[in-house]
Amino acid sequence: MLQDRPATARIRVVAALPGLALCVLIGVVATGLGRLVPVVGSPLPALVIGLVVAVLRRPGRRFEPGIRVASKTILQCAVVLLGARLSLAEVASAGWASLPIMLTTLTACLVTALVVGRWLRVEGDLRTLIGVGTGICGASAIAAVAPVIGAAGADIAYAVTTIFAFNVAAVVTFPFVGHLIGLDQHAFGLFAGTAVNDTSSVVAVAAIYGSSALAFAVVVKLVRTLMIIPISLGLAFLTARRARTTAGNETTPPALTAGGLLRLVPWFLVGFLCLAGLHSLGLISGRVADGFGVASTLLIAVAMAAIGLSTDVRALRRTGPRPLFLGGILWIVVSLTALTTITLTS
Repeated sequence: MLQDRPATARIRVVAALPGLALCVLIGVVATGLGRLVPVVGSPLPALVIGLVVAVLRRPGRRFEPGIRVASKTILQCAVVLLGARLSLAEVASAGWASLPIMLTTLTACLVTALVVGRWLRVEGDLRTLIGVGTGICGASAIAAVAPVIGAAGADIAYAVTTIFAFNVAAVVTFPFVGHLIGLDQHAFGLFAGTAVNDTSSVVAVAAIYGSSALAFAVVVKLVRTLMIIPISLGLAFLTARRARTTAGNETTPPALTAGGLLRLVPWFLVGFLCLAGLHSLGLISGRVADGFGVASTLLIAVAMAAIGLSTDVRALRRTGPRPLFLGGILWIVVSLTALTTITLTS
């Protein structure tokens, strides 16, 4: 049994090579474009190139394993490497500074999802998934909450597709909004970290704006990700109570155990904090930290290429107008709430 594991690992690596090679190629091209036009950066060109390729001719099955690895694992590794440029004191400071804005935007998002979602007649679980995905961290929050509330696979697909549509909108529009209203690097990092719903989009948006904005936005976003835990606990309690009061309900969602709570904390958050801890102890030199930063920028471009390549345009069409409309309203509410709170507290 143990002898079969290395062979299985080799098969997986070989299977991922075509998709990874395509993503790396696009990432390298986008990085070159980003150097030619620094204000645009490399994440946005990588995403756009990937989208264009997907629309013209979506990559076949042999590319899928590598694209999945690039869109998730490569991105998470990029976030880990960003920790080498920060200290734990900076992480704690960013988390504390962003807490009021984080709580305000999350509350506004969930309340709006409940009220407007009912008005639009969006089904309950789908409404919850879109609200949590927009308010916390996109697909990661949806994946964490879905088993807690017993959501159907179709609802999960609808929610992820809707969230992705506004991830792309945020990457395209937020940097221009930031420059238009004159946000500095720190303020924009706070805005991106609290108003953009998915980690990949936070990284892309902030990277376009500047390296200082990127560093702060990632910290804010990672702290915001921890909100998955109390939200999941609250939803687990409400779902269990609803199941007990519903006559003839045979599909009670599983209880959220201590082990389940630990699994809600992303591994890349732990890795990010470990590198930040090494930086705090002086074990990572400035030159090494800069090298990690360059590597992280390239990995982000590779991940953005994968996200563009994996776009299913037909799935976006199947999502329908009402969930997309709800997602758009929540996106606007969270963005305006974040900007207003930042203005009032700065």
